[in-house]
Amino acid sequence: MSQKVSDFLLARLRAWDVEQVFGYPGDGINGLLAAWERADNRPRFIQSRHEEMSALEAVGYAKFSGRLGVCAATSGPGAIHLLNGLYDAKLDHVPVVAIVGQTHRSAMGGAYQQEVDLHSLFKDVASDFLETVNVPEQLPNVLDRAVRIAYARRAPTAVIIPGDVQDLDYSPPTHAFKMVPSSLDRSGWQAVPSEEALHRAAEVLNSGEKVAILIGQGAAGARAETEEVADVLGAGVAKALLGKDALSDELPYVTGAVGLLGTDPSYELMRDCDTLLTVGSNFPYAQFLPEYGQARAVQIDIDPHMIGLRYPYEVNLTGDARTTLQRLLPLLRRKEGRDWQEGVAAGVRQWEEVMARRADAAAQPVNPEYVARALSPLLPDNAILTSDSGSVAGWYARHIRMRGTMRGSLSGTLATMGCGVPYAIGAKFAHPDRPVVGLVGDGAMQMNGMAELITAAKYHTRWDDPRLVIGVWNNHDLNQVTWEMRAMSGSPQFLPSHELPDVSYAAFARSIGLTGIRVERPEHVEGAWRQALAAEGPAVVEFVTDPTVPPVPPHEAGAG
Repeated sequence: MSQKVSDFLLARLRAWDVEQVFGYPGDGINGLLAAWERADNRPRFIQSRHEEMSALEAVGYAKFSGRLGVCAATSGPGAIHLLNGLYDAKLDHVPVVAIVGQTHRSAMGGAYQQEVDLHSLFKDVASDFLETVNVPEQLPNVLDRAVRIAYARRAPTAVIIPGDVQDLDYSPPTHAFKMVPSSLDRSGWQAVPSEEALHRAAEVLNSGEKVAILIGQGAAGARAETEEVADVLGAGVAKALLGKDALSDELPYVTGAVGLLGTDPSYELMRDCDTLLTVGSNFPYAQFLPEYGQARAVQIDIDPHMIGLRYPYEVNLTGDARTTLQRLLPLLRRKEGRDWQEGVAAGVRQWEEVMARRADAAAQPVNPEYVARALSPLLPDNAILTSDSGSVAGWYARHIRMRGTMRGSLSGTLATMGCGVPYAIGAKFAHPDRPVVGLVGDGAMQMNGMAELITAAKYHTRWDDPRLVIGVWNNHDLNQVTWEMRAMSGSPQFLPSHELPDVSYAAFARSIGLTGIRVERPEHVEGAWRQALAAEGPAVVEFVTDPTVPPVPPHEAGAG
């Protein structure tokens, strides 16, 4: 049997070490689906409940594996449904390739069923690379470029393949005019700043007395180096929310999140510092950084297109965080005085006392802050956490303390609702031997989380560690939006838009064969988390929480 274009595509994905593709079937990719059957489901086709979930699962997989995420969808509506997840990848700088079907070439321009102008549809979200494969010889270079560019630019790319092209016999590009060859290899590379720039950066950092370090997800591979720089400079370290897992919260000078969902110590660190070092972060809220003119500043970022955007940095070092810090460290002078760093640590201890009191405050029926705070010490040191958007992101930011090899992420820049459960599923495919916990609000569960629990039920037997725990904050309210209206516009709660119908998420979980636990009393919170973490398979823990506890307490204006 001759090799079809669709067969070659799957073979090429295997050659790129792609192990699974998150997707949903449709006749626009029937040729690919037939090839999957011929290929004995390699790479594995992971069927979600909705194409948006496929894309978000690919994002979660890529975030937690450091590898390429791949999603697939049919033409027309399937392609449209991918957009939100692909925008999440674009805004959080995550490598994802979307493989999308299209109507047959003979029907293009004929107002045919499910004919959508996919280049117009994807031209922004996949602006780094977007191409349609029109002839078999085109496929290798298009797919290889999509993969390389997704990795190199940490961005989503898209490959469109019309249905009739999928079924053509594959023929490689020839050694001829207007043929484009391709190759598979992608060697590792590191960007390194110049020696002159490193010395200028060292001069800035050595001159400061009160150094603040802000880290983001780009610092995740430079944990040891970041710790050493903080020690040498006697600095405090704040974390952008996407960088929450880039450094342990057990270090006394780590102040936690900064910004709208941040902590008082992080706010004070930025308010009082005279020097700022930003590593691997594109934190967008300039109002939470030092006042302009207050601090001399240095930035390290791997992307020259994104560097220098958020603050008037004196030195911008374009380079890989780990390699750049390794080259910078010998140029730094150890600061003998530790008063600044000790003061930062004292502020962290005081903040922890405040957070403990808030979590212990009476609420009806359960304090939402206590739910997160009770979970934190119970988490295994190798746990992976996902958080949805909304008020639950605040509880994740402020009460979950990272330690060991724990990982965590959320939709940092797009802040889309409904990412918590598909991120968790993507994380389980990335690390089937590690426990995963998703923190989700009831709005996100009703939006798409409940349906995607079916995907967890479908695939959980493939995971070596069966633990996938979804914690649901059930307060019958779109809580973050409610409080934003009150805080920002002075408007009261608008019940017709904010009030949610009461749903038993635990009962739904049980109806599809998962463990389901409902908690209505604070004394049952810790036991419920323990039970879920010990379950032999996915578990849903539903906490009935008090919607009147504000996600951003008014007296903490400094923390956001």
